[in-house]
Parts: sequence; structure tokens; C-alpha cells
Amino acid sequence: QVQLVESGGGLVQPGGSLRLSCAASGFTFNTYVMGWYRQAPGKERELVAAITSGGGNTNYADSVKGRFTISRENAKNTLYLQMNSLKPEDTAVYYCKAVRIGYREVWGQGTLVTVSS
Repeated sequence: QVQLVESGGGLVQPGGSLRLSCAASGFTFNTYVMGWYRQAPGKERELVAAITSGGGNTNYADSVKGRFTISRENAKNTLYLQMNSLKPEDTAVYYCKAVRIGYREVWGQGTLVTVSS
């Protein structure tokens, strides 16, 4: 069964940190480009960060550059998002996505991150 399962979300104070994980199964993880997206209440889903299949290249939304780091561990079929210096505007449901040309994209179910004092 093709599946992505996110974990690591929760409530954190402004300035705090969280590490999200995305566990993949049912497909060849190391051949897919992976991304983290987020959707805040009343807003469209947006790309936060992406990483190539081998992990050699990454890109980030301007709003998270210098604060978030995307990484992957292909041996463990797992994607990560280290989030530091969190702000209230980072509050959203965070999703991971797997993409490969010629194949159906795969989405996780999401994990909620709430940044509030």
C-alpha cells in the first residue's frame, strides 16, 4: 500500500522548534522528489520546502528560509522538516508529498503545527 504518514506536529511557543517526520511505504522512496506543504486556516496549500531524490538539492519558500531545513534519509524511507524560530504565522497543517514524473503523486494525511503562547 502506497502511503505517507506524517508525525511530530503539536503545540509550540513562538521561537520554539519542532521536527516533523514523514514515513514512506509502498513505493521506491529514493526515486521520488519529496516536498513539505502547509495549509493554514482559510488559506491555500503552499509549498514550504522540497528536496531531490538523492537529497543533493533543496529549495525553500522565502517565508521559511534560514529557519526550516528539509532532509531525507533514504535508507529509512523517511523525510524530515526541522523547524526553528517558529512564528505564529507558521501555524498550519503540514503535509508531505512524493512526486515522480510519470507516476501518481502521493500525499500524506497531514500533521497540525500550532505556534502560540
